[in-house]
Amino acid sequence: MRNTVKLLFLSAVVILVLPSPAQAYIGPGAGFALAGSFLSAVAAIFSTILVLFTWPIRWVVRAIRGRRALARSRVKRFVILGLDGLDYRLTKKFLAEGKLPHLAALAESGCFKPLASTIPPISPVAWSSFQTGVNPGKHNMFDFLTPDRQSYQPKLSSVEIRASRRTIGLGKYQLPLGKAGIRLLRKSVPFWRILGQHHIFSAIVRVPITFPPEKHYGVQLSGMCVPDIRGTQGTFSFYSTRTDRGPEQTGGETHCVTRQGKIIKAELVGPANPFRKDGAALKRPFTIAIKDAVSADLRIEGAAHRLRKGVYSEWIRVAFRAAPGVKLHGLCKFLLLESGTNLQCYVTPIHIDPEKPAMPISHPTAYSTYLSKRQGPFGTLGLAEDTWALNEGVLGDESFIQQCLDLDRERETMFFDCLDKVKRGLCVCVFDGSDRLQHTFWRDTDAVASADGEQTPDRVLEELYGRMDDLVGRTVAACNRDQSVLMVISDHGFNSFRRGVDLNRWLEDAGYLKVKEELRGEKHLTAIDWSGTRAFAVGLTGIFLNLKGRYSQGIVEPGAEAAALCKEIAAKLAALRDPENQQPAVKRVYLATEVYRGPYTEAAPDLIVGYQRGYRAAWETAIGHVTDAVFHTNQKAWSGDHCVDHSLVPGVLFCNRKIASEQPRLMDIGPTVLEMFGVRLPSYMDGQSLVVAEAGE
Repeated sequence: MRNTVKLLFLSAVVILVLPSPAQAYIGPGAGFALAGSFLSAVAAIFSTILVLFTWPIRWVVRAIRGRRALARSRVKRFVILGLDGLDYRLTKKFLAEGKLPHLAALAESGCFKPLASTIPPISPVAWSSFQTGVNPGKHNMFDFLTPDRQSYQPKLSSVEIRASRRTIGLGKYQLPLGKAGIRLLRKSVPFWRILGQHHIFSAIVRVPITFPPEKHYGVQLSGMCVPDIRGTQGTFSFYSTRTDRGPEQTGGETHCVTRQGKIIKAELVGPANPFRKDGAALKRPFTIAIKDAVSADLRIEGAAHRLRKGVYSEWIRVAFRAAPGVKLHGLCKFLLLESGTNLQCYVTPIHIDPEKPAMPISHPTAYSTYLSKRQGPFGTLGLAEDTWALNEGVLGDESFIQQCLDLDRERETMFFDCLDKVKRGLCVCVFDGSDRLQHTFWRDTDAVASADGEQTPDRVLEELYGRMDDLVGRTVAACNRDQSVLMVISDHGFNSFRRGVDLNRWLEDAGYLKVKEELRGEKHLTAIDWSGTRAFAVGLTGIFLNLKGRYSQGIVEPGAEAAALCKEIAAKLAALRDPENQQPAVKRVYLATEVYRGPYTEAAPDLIVGYQRGYRAAWETAIGHVTDAVFHTNQKAWSGDHCVDHSLVPGVLFCNRKIASEQPRLMDIGPTVLEMFGVRLPSYMDGQSLVVAEAGE
């Protein structure tokens, strides 16, 4: 008994004394909070005691369930390779041309089918349905953004992050008390957590909408919506001695620097200092010494790095010192764009350092550290491919492509490590590069959608699909060694994005929305006169009614009035035509009450717009900016999209076994995995198990 008490005491001391990643939020209006209260310490001790006493019981229960499940299991290992955005039509085209031999072999021996996406067919919604096997009304994800019910300001729909609510003031400084709050807003239960209840191990790598990571029997590295060190979804930095660039960049910041001889002094901007009341940003100084027209020497954190024009540096670790003994660790890459007389340098968003994470990005916490020790530093930002730097002309095509390739190679190392380590259970890995490159190079397939108006060779997407095919070939080889079931899936397809529709301008013209003229042009819905607004749009797919009881200044009565208004707007919007070519812009408008079922339907946009090919919500609509026209020509490098009617952009489903089901859906994948492992499907799931043949059939 005395030994047991000693063990409990020592475990508690280890938890309290050893340095550990702080659970923090870095972001606008928030800050970094330390878990340092007395109650937190007591809770840690109690939690340790509880875990030590109960783990044998929990292990036995899991083991019994695991044996029962394995007795019914039809598979030893299930591997899911997610290729975000891989398009069904384009895949068919390249298959017919003989350019995808490994996928062709997989289709021949197993199956190749279109995979129905969600309404709307966008990544946070689709991957959430993949995880949980339910429709959006049950998992609470409807878009990237959602309006705040009090202020109407757009906010991230997937995660809520806030600083500690209590502080002690010390002059201009403050001491945060308690923990910061980081809460995943996706609801329902991922199917790998259900597997874990039956003692079936899962390795989940970079699946979107998994931040912060949830505990389960296995390991996980979070994907889409992991923030950068500043708490944003990715803020790049651009340093230039030229004066012909304005200070504002969408998705990034321009820093005008001056040259002193051959030396340029500058600073990396980090998170707000949580120990200062004014929230002043933490910064790290660096210098760049110009060598010649193609090279320069960077000095930062006491180390020197040679920069070469057009070549990314390796990941460089930086530490922002918030207080004595308190550092926030990040990493970034530098890209020298111009040297010589003038200097231009791009710096990626500062990623959370996986070896010393300032926020929880993996489960267990040590998993990201393990990966970093094994393969070196790697990108952790959810949207790591910097599409805004390309849109803004800071990055050129080749530099952006190289960034995508580097990130995919990091992902491959993680994925094949999972395949090597997990001999029994589930392996899931999602690759993002296929989505980002199609967003930005769909212009190669469509001259009208080209950012510069010129047709370019269709090489980028063809090479992309070729690389994905090669990845599939190596994955098939790894799966054949132990007869694993392999599925290759995508969450949606793609099409052209030629014209943007400003829904708020359309609502204004139709008499449903009122703008304060003195504020016209302001972003984030701040120009809206809510006393005269019955409907508004924010995000990429939805229209919201300004309902009483839902929003602070709501004027529409719930019930019959709201239902009639929805049908009226839907009918008018469905008839919208583009005055440039008289083509219909909308294929179908969906009512949330008709397409969603579940406890979170009330949080959805009241109307979901399914656009025709070539159309999407305007960039301005996404951030709540009312423009002077309904239609806008898209001139950005971001020339392809999938925010259209879901019937136009199915994903793909390949499997190394025959699948008899005629119309598979993304939400059917999780139930299929459960059934293959002998686990009974929960009654709340909307997805159904696909009819998968036995090996060799």
